[in-house]
Amino acid sequence: MYKILANTVFLGKDIHFLTECHSTNDMAMEKIKNGELTEGSIVITEVQTRGKGQRGNIWWSVPYKNLTFSLVLKPYFLKPSEQFELSIAIALAVVETLSDYFSGVRVKWPNDVLHEVYGKLGGILIENIINQKGIEYSIIGIGLNINQKMSDLPFSTSFMDLTGKEWDKAEIFEILVQKIEKNYLLLKKGQKNVLRALYLSQLYRFGKEADYFDERPFKGKIVGIGSDGRLIIEKTDGSLNHYAFKEVRYL
Repeated sequence: MYKILANTVFLGKDIHFLTECHSTNDMAMEKIKNGELTEGSIVITEVQTRGKGQRGNIWWSVPYKNLTFSLVLKPYFLKPSEQFELSIAIALAVVETLSDYFSGVRVKWPNDVLHEVYGKLGGILIENIINQKGIEYSIIGIGLNINQKMSDLPFSTSFMDLTGKEWDKAEIFEILVQKIEKNYLLLKKGQKNVLRALYLSQLYRFGKEADYFDERPFKGKIVGIGSDGRLIIEKTDGSLNHYAFKEVRYL
């Protein structure tokens, strides 16, 4: 069972545990509309029947094996055009947490977390409620492969696959939420450049020539992330190309 967190300032003081739900992000959205959640609230479940990935993809998770939760933030200090800064802070916190357990963890733009040799360890889905004043709420959905054997899924792995043993999900959850809060408070203090530099240092394929596909296959290297969150790849002809999600594919 997931207890209210003692070692945080505001995150995880209000935890809504659901035995089963279709999507923690959808449940968080519903509870926000009903006035049941505030900044720092977390919705967590052991059985997520229809988890959401980027752009309508399904996040598949075996019941009782993994971490599947959503937390609520109110990043009013960010303009809607700066919303990727929040993504940077969250993804970095996930990588920092997993790196406490094993090496080789990277963030794959925009929001996947993977082991650079063995594959995907988890994903992040951020959904924002925006009004005339800016970002009213952000719902951050996180799914991490913990005790599920990922042999059925290509280029995917888990804590169990990498270490050969089962892990206490509640312990990992607590450490992760603490690191998310730390990075979020840094973002709130205006430390965007610090977080960006750390994010780039953990970015999969950053500065390395590799194969990609946009309208055709090409070789290039990731050289940065735009202020709008677009991935910047320098092709071998020297051109700089800015890609939104699903406009470029890793080969």
